[in-house]
Amino acid sequence: MQRGVQAITPLTLSITGFDDDGSPAEIPDIRKAVDAFLEAEGKRDVENIAWTIFPQRYWEMSGGDRKTFFEMFREAFPRIQEFNPKNNRRGSYFQRLVDFEGDGSGSIDQLEWILSEYESNPDGRRSKWQASTFDPRRDHLSMPYLEFPCLQQVSFTFADDDGLVINAFYATQQIARKGYGNYLGIARLGAFMASQMDRSLVRMNVFVGVAHMDIGKTHDNLLTLMTAIETALDKDSVPA
Repeated sequence: MQRGVQAITPLTLSITGFDDDGSPAEIPDIRKAVDAFLEAEGKRDVENIAWTIFPQRYWEMSGGDRKTFFEMFREAFPRIQEFNPKNNRRGSYFQRLVDFEGDGSGSIDQLEWILSEYESNPDGRRSKWQASTFDPRRDHLSMPYLEFPCLQQVSFTFADDDGLVINAFYATQQIARKGYGNYLGIARLGAFMASQMDRSLVRMNVFVGVAHMDIGKTHDNLLTLMTAIETALDKDSVPA
């Protein structure tokens, strides 16, 4: 929000404080304020943005069976694309994690591979616990503006005896319009992977090459949001 600062290059975040089930410690008033801001801007709400990285509702519907979860998502995704072709024409982040080729077969299900490898050899090579969302065959495009994919890759590592750390790498990020939903989705993905590894999510690290201030700093909607955040932080006695 400082005068003259249009981007932070790079932006790094390290977030802790997750519940036993991996849920992040959200402040409800701030979540409501962000959603109100996004609605005023005509943008997708936090839950919708988070869904692109981890479809929490489908996981809940699967009854805790990850293979059912993955299959349910792959089967539904063509209809999701038809419903919103503008945002999903070339896929979504979670779709590339569980069906990289995008043909619905799950022939390259990166998450299942990681989890199966972990179950067979949890002490295996650390560098193999990673999954890509960027595909140069489809994403090396010369278009002047392209929203997807900004998230390039996620990786997982371990802390202490039973802790899991998720790392996410962004080339660029729209902080005001996408940041909260992005971080919530990454946290949920981390919580899911931790649950399948019988671990606890203890940390989320995010690296952003270029973090954009994607709205004018004197815009009424942004100023309303910042006021709501400051009020909520004072109310909850959380350091700003």
